[in-house]
Amino acid sequence: MMKNEYVDIIKHDPNYIELVSRRKSLTIKLSLVMLLVYFSFILTIAFKPSLLATPISEDSVITYGIPVGIFVIIFAFILTGVYTFKANREFDDLTKRIKDKVKDI
Repeated sequence: MMKNEYVDIIKHDPNYIELVSRRKSLTIKLSLVMLLVYFSFILTIAFKPSLLATPISEDSVITYGIPVGIFVIIFAFILTGVYTFKANREFDDLTKRIKDKVKDI
């Protein structure tokens, strides 16, 4: 069978359609959450810098901006972990079903 025939079979496979839909939905949701967190941080810096420039305590040189900035970075790693976890649990199973169907042809 030619490659184009495999592509057509896979494109019309209900498992493939579900895989693309679920992956796209998750990607959009996680991207929007990350953009919300990131732009909230950036907009706070732009419009209310004194909020993040406030020291954590009276005798501290560390401001609130440092832990908040670290949180934004760690949050990005957490969202990557969420995507990886979901991909390993759900997307891999759908991909395996698609591969198995093509093997049978």
